[in-house]
Amino acid sequence: MATITKIKYHESEFNRLKNIKHGRNWPVVYMLENKREVYIGETTNAYIRFKQHNENAIRRTLDAAYVIADDEYNKSATLDTESLLIQYMAADGVYQLQNGNGGLANHNYFQRENYRKKFDSLWKQLQDLKLVKHDLVQLQNSDLFKYSPYKALTDEQLLLVDNIIETIRTSSSQSFIINGEPGTGKTIVGVFLMKYLQEIPDLNLKVALVVPVTALRKTLKRVFANVKGLSPNMVIGPNEVVGKNYDLLVVDEAHRLKRRVNLTNYVTHDISNKTLGLGNEGTQFDWIMRSSKYQIFLYDENQSVMPTDIRPQQVKSIHAKSYSLSIQMRVEGGEDYIKFVNDFLALKAQYAFETDQYKFVICDTIDQLKTSILAREKEAGLSRLVAGYAWKWQTKGNNPAAQFDIEIEDTKLKWNSVNIDWVNSKNAINEVGCIHTIQGYDLNYVGVIIGPELKYDPIKKLLNVDKSKYVDFNGKRSITDPTDLDNYIRNIYKTLLTRGIKGTYVYAVDPDLRAYMSTLNQKTT
Repeated sequence: MATITKIKYHESEFNRLKNIKHGRNWPVVYMLENKREVYIGETTNAYIRFKQHNENAIRRTLDAAYVIADDEYNKSATLDTESLLIQYMAADGVYQLQNGNGGLANHNYFQRENYRKKFDSLWKQLQDLKLVKHDLVQLQNSDLFKYSPYKALTDEQLLLVDNIIETIRTSSSQSFIINGEPGTGKTIVGVFLMKYLQEIPDLNLKVALVVPVTALRKTLKRVFANVKGLSPNMVIGPNEVVGKNYDLLVVDEAHRLKRRVNLTNYVTHDISNKTLGLGNEGTQFDWIMRSSKYQIFLYDENQSVMPTDIRPQQVKSIHAKSYSLSIQMRVEGGEDYIKFVNDFLALKAQYAFETDQYKFVICDTIDQLKTSILAREKEAGLSRLVAGYAWKWQTKGNNPAAQFDIEIEDTKLKWNSVNIDWVNSKNAINEVGCIHTIQGYDLNYVGVIIGPELKYDPIKKLLNVDKSKYVDFNGKRSITDPTDLDNYIRNIYKTLLTRGIKGTYVYAVDPDLRAYMSTLNQKTT
């Protein structure tokens, strides 16, 4: 078990470290704080490291030091503990961190799981000392943790970031496209870069994070408001780039940038095009290109879900450096689960996904789905029902005459009552989220209702789309090729089926599809 030794952070006290166990010549983690800010580090010699920190004027604003030691600590363990402390304390909100976010990396090492259990115990000690406030599970479910710029990156992500920074240093302009399946950490890379770039003063770039999805944009603004060196004003919508000149724009969910199709406000779109010297057919993608020297597009063409989304051909047409993220960071079922979802929607799956690390359940009734998600909410929190857009939004605008939107068997449900940050809203557990509300968010468990617009033909053994059952007006207006609508709806369900970190429950309204899904549970050995 770790010991925590507190001393006054002043050079007159540093000699005490010579006389305490692990004060010198032993790997330790330490915290320096002043009730408002904290610096977290690790070292093999606390005495020398504290003297070095005392040469830094920013560190001298801190007045208390805590040395965290353990007889079983080694260098890998302290690096990991330091990284975890930075991530969780950044989300906890008691202190603002003086730390930068460069150098935080995920790596494996001998008996890592044992040291992770030690961290749980250490966190409770810090709670007893009033240095942290929230439980680890609370923090894991929080947006401040999920979208923190202090996330430890994988080697794959670090290599990508280093390459981007080096290119920016050596070129006058460049576009970057970061491709990745759901859950591969595209948003993590984007938020990390926003913080990291603030710590490279010689670059001195004017930067912004562009987020086309309104709900996610508000969430990220709240995250940026709680991080030293970042500001909510750095998170903007695509319209806000017009008339401004940025050095670098990072675009999250870039597949949701809009083109001039099925818009609610053509006039505003056309004014933006005119301002930038574009014809009426200019897209938000064009606006990003015209308003910046460097662009980083976080992109997945298979998460494009509406005709208004930019076409893949436009993204592929620019001269860009392309990267691919492949390591699954959200879904604990890993890349195997993502492959299963792809196979399932292509009718290539032979049996249901099965692993000790991830719970995948095909439900026979809507009541089973709803009851399961309510149970997971009580158990782990952040568990929600979501569905394809196959029911009219009768309750929209708090229509007093409408009591529900979705009726399946004897179960009546309502669509999400708020669009912004629905996942964290008060009544979310009793509602059903749509694709426009949930895209970009992580859940612990997700219950997916596959609506009647997706049907299984048992004779031809095909998965078909019934356009008449798909009620998102702007989601199908202007589509002339049925294949396009088919792709959009498949993308919607792929997005919904990959929201769950710990597990996915699924129910299909179409009885033939439900019967087909039940055969996947009949695994032969």
